Amino acid sequence: MNIESTLFIGYGNPDRQDDGVAWHILAGLSQKLGRRIPEFWDEPFPLGNEFPHMIFELQLNPEIAETIANYKNICFVDAHTGNIPNDIQFGEVIGAFQTNPFTHHMPAETVLALTKSIYKAEPKAFLLSVRGYSFGFTQDLSPQTAFLAAIAITKGWDWLESLTNN
Repeated sequence: MNIESTLFIGYGNPDRQDDGVAWHILAGLSQKLGRRIPEFWDEPFPLGNEFPHMIFELQLNPEIAETIANYKNICFVDAHTGNIPNDIQFGEVIGAFQTNPFTHHMPAETVLALTKSIYKAEPKAFLLSVRGYSFGFTQDLSPQTAFLAAIAITKGWDWLESLTNN
């Protein structure tokens, strides 16, 4: 599958159990694409010549706007702690500057706003967010989140297939 100019960008802390669900989802999508999966979360996913590309970060930061500006389609992948009503949420993200009391956290909306402001680029963006249940000091997902991650991989795959039909 080669989807024109598409990027999955997962973020979270894989050493804090379900907070690292995005890495597991990117690994599952890579496997479905027949690609090599990095052995450790801090190794890059191979970008290669075919899309979609996949990047995993501990958190979103302003510098990622430059990378995002080079893509037409973006899918942010993250965990949530129940602050979103659905266990799995997939929806469009619109760029807007947002303030946050946590200085180490930058939401996808702000990254998109920076991308537009600095690079004059407006990729079509979505957020795939999966409920995390346990945030202990391990790289293994809780059984509940592992179950949801499998469903999220299918949602991500379905999104890719919808891009091929457009």
